[in-house]
Amino acid sequence: MSKLPQKNQFLDLSDYGRPCARIIAQSLKKTSFTPIHVTIAFVFSGLIAIVCIFHQYYWATAFFLILKSILDAADGELARIKKTPSYTGRYLDSVSDILLNLLLMGTIWYVTDGSLGYAFLAFIGIQLQGTLYNYYYVILRNKHNGDTTSRIFEDSTPIALAGEKQKNVNILFFMYKMLYGTFDKIIYRMDKDAVKSSKLPNWLMTAVSTFGLGFQLLLIALMLVFGLKHYIVPFFIGFSFFILIFIGIRRFVNR
Repeated sequence: MSKLPQKNQFLDLSDYGRPCARIIAQSLKKTSFTPIHVTIAFVFSGLIAIVCIFHQYYWATAFFLILKSILDAADGELARIKKTPSYTGRYLDSVSDILLNLLLMGTIWYVTDGSLGYAFLAFIGIQLQGTLYNYYYVILRNKHNGDTTSRIFEDSTPIALAGEKQKNVNILFFMYKMLYGTFDKIIYRMDKDAVKSSKLPNWLMTAVSTFGLGFQLLLIALMLVFGLKHYIVPFFIGFSFFILIFIGIRRFVNR
């Protein structure tokens, strides 16, 4: 099931794992497995990938990073199939992603013996890239009556949905705000008029989808496999300049 009506769907380069994710979700439809279980599975897959980097098992790293991306899509698919959307799952997913990203960049810094400062800048860049992609995507979903579990402005604790506890939502939302709040504010201030956009063309969304976490992890996997690990940090620092380019294009098409 898509997060958008069919006529508004675009080629999402970060969502290459969606076909496999749908198969996984369908296979779990009539089981006791919940979307939270799948989220926990992608956390383990990400942690295994990080351990593999330490031991320089880069093909194994690539496998588990891609598996992590597939499972990251599968938890949402399962939630939609079972009709059990939850803010608990939404925030657990996001909190897990940012913590895994931090560990991933820290591990890459360690195995490349590079600059910790530059590695941290690359982490900041990755998060800002992903935030811009999510910002535009959530605007598009809300505009066209798509999936609305994610909100454009995460400024207040949401009311728990059926089947989840408000306490869990409160804790995870607090963690989300602590970890993502600054990134959300930066991107909003850079392009606050995006919420009023009359057009977010499919071709632009496809271009911005290169900022999606799935695509970022795929690039990291390929660079590790092809012996380019020393280029990962500088690449993501440099790639962050496209944030300004994409915002400029968005403004141009809505002028």
